[in-house]
Amino acid sequence: MPEPVNLADVARLAKVSPATASRALSDHPHVAEATRARVWEAARALEYVVSPDASGLARGTTGRIAVVVPHLSRWWFGAALEGLSDVVREAGRDVLLYHLGDAAARRAFFAELPARRRADAVVLLGFGVDDAERARLERIGVGIVSAGTRIGNHPSVSIDEYVAGRQAVDHLLHLGHRRIGMIVTTDPELDPGQPEGRAAAYRTALADAGVAHDPALTVSVPWSPEGGARAMGELLGLSDPPTAVYAHTDEVALGAVGTLRRAGLAVPGDVSVIGIDDHPLAALTDLSTVAQPAAEQGAVAARMALATLAGEPVEPVATLPTRLVIRGSTAPPARGVRGVS
Repeated sequence: MPEPVNLADVARLAKVSPATASRALSDHPHVAEATRARVWEAARALEYVVSPDASGLARGTTGRIAVVVPHLSRWWFGAALEGLSDVVREAGRDVLLYHLGDAAARRAFFAELPARRRADAVVLLGFGVDDAERARLERIGVGIVSAGTRIGNHPSVSIDEYVAGRQAVDHLLHLGHRRIGMIVTTDPELDPGQPEGRAAAYRTALADAGVAHDPALTVSVPWSPEGGARAMGELLGLSDPPTAVYAHTDEVALGAVGTLRRAGLAVPGDVSVIGIDDHPLAALTDLSTVAQPAAEQGAVAARMALATLAGEPVEPVATLPTRLVIRGSTAPPARGVRGVS
């Protein structure tokens, strides 16, 4: 098999430097027309295929945006990645995907990062970084954007976690529930600094309604539907179980619903359940939730990254709205329940 043709081969045939060849092939304005024509003639004669790395030599860019995600199988990350990819593709750029997967992959990624300037911007989807990781990101000298979290003073897009939590808990309070459980989801390996907003919303909503906070009604579990099922089991084991449950994500909420039904309890007749996200399964299972625009967060992050590359002003913080979606998993508590006359 013949060796692939590279930019140096084109430059040699056209009798120009590789930098000039790169500028000519990328239609840089500061290249004489005769030189541009000669370079393109050489490229056609050699059947040269422009690579992102070669075409970026003259302008110091690669034409790519790196996207770093901790999960690929979870709904939010997939939806955000799809929204981002659509915008980047329409702009004629390429996406370079890094899947961290677990704590070891995360450590390896940040350890090797300074030597891997393979993109013009980095977008982090749905996880925070510590000071050392942020310093490594900043060291490679590219634009940094985050979606679903904040990274220092770099541009970011997210929902207001506190507002989303209040929408969910206030809905249960307005229905008349006073004994409300909360299932907190954690992902300690990949994001030890979980956003506090959803939990803070629960505590302040109860306080504003004059309801005493009972720590026994809060259960923390690793993220998964199975975790939600286990947490619901713990709440049902209390001497005074909740009449409603607020889960931090829809998938965890659906795990809780499964446990309730296996226990012979009706949802919402005996216990109401609400989540956050508006996962596609929420509509199919009639789960009340707070919808967040996952794909739009990815799209906004992509536009921020592209604007950064173009040297255009970027809004430092974009907060997208959430909305309460009332379905069949929430209702007023049954009469006779404590606190209900």
